[in-house]
Amino acid sequence: MSDISCLVSAVGRRKDAVARVKVFDGNGRIMVNDMTINEYLCGLERLKKLALRPMSVWEGVRSYDFFVNVNGGGVSGQAGAISHSLSRAILKLNEASRTILKKEGLLTRDSRMVERKKSGRPKARKRFQFSKR
Repeated sequence: MSDISCLVSAVGRRKDAVARVKVFDGNGRIMVNDMTINEYLCGLERLKKLALRPMSVWEGVRSYDFFVNVNGGGVSGQAGAISHSLSRAILKLNEASRTILKKEGLLTRDSRMVERKKSGRPKARKRFQFSKR
């Protein structure tokens, strides 16, 4: 992998998770943090399906290897970040796939994040109990 140059790289984000993908010529392998995607998301079929959604949309996947490095956030956020990064990489590889990816909503970053804690409150919106007397 180190002696071959990367064809495309892309970044995907979801909540606090960041996924960076590098694409090489290959035979359709998808590695996440030096593990296969099945090992990384073992037992979480729903998240595996979410992360691999861009692959089901595009047919040319079998001729490339995808190496993803993901960190931050939880498992659900990481699956969303993987999906976003793979979509962006596919778009760079094949500009004609834009309409399909856009229609499926895979190019849009899900920007929902945890609201920050405000001072004088126990949580972001929760207030201390009011006492009249």
